[in-house]
Amino acid sequence: MTRVRDLAAGFGYLVKGQRWVSRNTRWWVSGLLPALITLVLYVAVLVLLGFWADDIAVWMTPFANDWDAPWPGLLRGVVTALVFLGGLLFAVVSFAAVTLLVGQFFYDALAEQVDETEGGAPPAPEVSLWRELWIAAWDSVLVLGRVALYGAVLFLLGFLPFVGQTVIPVIGFCVSGYFLTAELTAVALQRRGVDLAGRLALLRGRRMLSIGFGVPLALLFLVPLAAVFLMPGAVAGATLLARDLLPPEECEPDQDAEELPARPSAPAPPGPVFTKEG
Repeated sequence: MTRVRDLAAGFGYLVKGQRWVSRNTRWWVSGLLPALITLVLYVAVLVLLGFWADDIAVWMTPFANDWDAPWPGLLRGVVTALVFLGGLLFAVVSFAAVTLLVGQFFYDALAEQVDETEGGAPPAPEVSLWRELWIAAWDSVLVLGRVALYGAVLFLLGFLPFVGQTVIPVIGFCVSGYFLTAELTAVALQRRGVDLAGRLALLRGRRMLSIGFGVPLALLFLVPLAAVFLMPGAVAGATLLARDLLPPEECEPDQDAEELPARPSAPAPPGPVFTKEG
């Protein structure tokens, strides 16, 4: 039951994020340009992949050259579809990473504003913009490396009869959605001093929450132009989700005292938890 609630809550954060930018259109407009720049780049890459997918399939299956018809064509048709689907799923996850890098300044400001409207934002880390960009870029490389590793395994499993054409694509979207959430929550969690390892640990602890947020977004990102219009709201929703994963430090002591027992954290010591002195 908890998993179902987390799944629904994850989707709820996606809806709340889109609702937030719909009420704050200035922030929505400012977040469109980085997404549009990235979209143009990705459309060009996917068009090239569409042209080359057949050649890639032939290159990957030289052992089928001597097979009797129609088996080489059937095998290479499956490989072509898997190559393009794998590229599409990788593009969905990496689109967010590249867009966040292109629009680092805009999305950081947007996440801060969401925090302010929800009860206060943590102070910005005392590092230069270039240092922030470097950390974000390196974290994205590590996340995309994980996506590529999972993608390679799922690509091989895609050759399994029936399962490869039904179950494996579903798992692929779950993996893409999970890591898409990891990318989008980076903006808010980096401001809170949470590194990549800590971010992934938080998301593993609430895996269904992450999937509930990321999978619908990954599916929507497949719709032409949808990624551009949804990206600002996705960052806003990911910020709200991050506040659930790791409450802001600015919470009042009384609020913290009430929330701690309800969260899966260490038990409180006996006696008053918060004091004004000492």
